[in-house]
Amino acid sequence: MGITSALVLLAVIWFMTLFVVLPIRMQTQGDTGKVTMGTPAGAPAHINMKRKIKITSIVAVVIWVPLCAIILSGMITVDDFDLFNRFGGGLAPLE
Repeated sequence: MGITSALVLLAVIWFMTLFVVLPIRMQTQGDTGKVTMGTPAGAPAHINMKRKIKITSIVAVVIWVPLCAIILSGMITVDDFDLFNRFGGGLAPLE
């Protein structure tokens, strides 16, 4: 795995983690009873993005490091996902 693919993997994991973290402990304007004119009641009342970004970054790195180690060690390769033997590696076809 090259540096570019490692960074892409980190970016994908980071954004997936962000989408999981965003709704956690979110209070809507409807929950607080203070709906701002022109916004839906389901809009967030108080958003603490700095904290959510810190949590997202920590969790994403905790997921990314072992995943990179597994990929670099060769425990999981592209051939493991090649069900139809299109890449020529892996198991020989049954005869």
